[in-house]
Amino acid sequence: MDKLVVHGGATLRGSINISGSKNASLPILAAAILTGEDCIIRRVPDVSDTNYMIQILSALGADVERSSGTVRISCAEVIDEAPYELVRRMRASICVMGPLLARKGRCVVSLPGGCVIGDRPVDLHLRGLEALGAKVEFEGGNITLTAPNGLRGAEIDLRGTHGPTVLGTDNVMMAATLAEGITVIESAAAEPEVLDLANFLNAMGAKITGAGTRRIVIEGVKELHGVEHTVIPDRIEAGTFMAAAALAGDGVTLRRVCREHLKTITAAIVQSGHRVDFNEAGDTCTVYRGETLQGLEISTAPYPAYPTDMQAQMTALLVTTPGISVIKDTIFPQRFMHCAELKRMGADIKVDNGTAVVRGVAQLSAAPVMASDLRASAALVLAALTAKGATEISRLYHIDRGYEHIDEKLLMLGANVERVKDR
Repeated sequence: MDKLVVHGGATLRGSINISGSKNASLPILAAAILTGEDCIIRRVPDVSDTNYMIQILSALGADVERSSGTVRISCAEVIDEAPYELVRRMRASICVMGPLLARKGRCVVSLPGGCVIGDRPVDLHLRGLEALGAKVEFEGGNITLTAPNGLRGAEIDLRGTHGPTVLGTDNVMMAATLAEGITVIESAAAEPEVLDLANFLNAMGAKITGAGTRRIVIEGVKELHGVEHTVIPDRIEAGTFMAAAALAGDGVTLRRVCREHLKTITAAIVQSGHRVDFNEAGDTCTVYRGETLQGLEISTAPYPAYPTDMQAQMTALLVTTPGISVIKDTIFPQRFMHCAELKRMGADIKVDNGTAVVRGVAQLSAAPVMASDLRASAALVLAALTAKGATEISRLYHIDRGYEHIDEKLLMLGANVERVKDR
């Protein structure tokens, strides 16, 4: 098992490319199940989550080739049962459910394992697929969905307790592409990753309108065909490196970004006193650390509001920002386990009922810390960049789930980091 050792104090400079979006790649890879023809998907990040999805597709019978960020998938013949050993490793594997059901009329998928940042039930996925005509059964930890007479269009409301469900929207949208008639998804997730999936499906011959809004309309078609597609940039990786540049940078340039997707993240970084300059095209930005800094209030909410996936990283930035900051997570109120680890490094944070109150301190000091989830691990890396001494971050497999070669990119910017084997 690897751990990352971060020697604090180095100044970040230079430029890096932002990878393709992990959260867009996963459902797009799954959507290849909907056709027997070849699909070529570019800029798929080399992270463990996409590797698991490729393994699941292979286990289902797909022919998959991967080379330098490009994945070619042929699903000429696929089975309808996804193996538990692979599904249990990644919650997002549940998004094979919709395309398998639409293609085969039946699918068996294991219930995904629990998630450390709180309960993320699949009931909304199932409610949506039932509305399309699927019969749902539970047995032995498996979900079996059947639609022997095919799927039929329906009006579906996917509103959940904490807002729309991204993967639930993805699942229903994928299934509805081959359903008979028209499907209307109300309270749909409007995230850029949902729009990217819709663009992929439309290029395959689907008829989807409204993606990127709260109301998506899908007119079912008889079949879909192969396609080539390039995945959108990863807005959370971009935001993470923007925060790193604000913490420890002296002019860090990020290429392959999308300004439109980064509006709320950019606004928060600028509001705390840093500078972010985009080029005219909006696909490159340079971040400069500010001189007069201040605390701020952030509340996470579904897109286009501030993303929960950037809550931990912004907390790490605000820990050494003068003044008081208040961070509220309305999506995953339990998602504050990084705060206990940051306190080990000297942070002044009080967490209560889904809200963290941060009093900025002058500097953190290195300490051995442990990653508890993907974004929490990124927050610890950020905090370690300016901490006094060498911080050891264990359970690095969390960060490898969603950041492509994060240690190599930090080294390119001048950080002093090393990946070592944890004894």
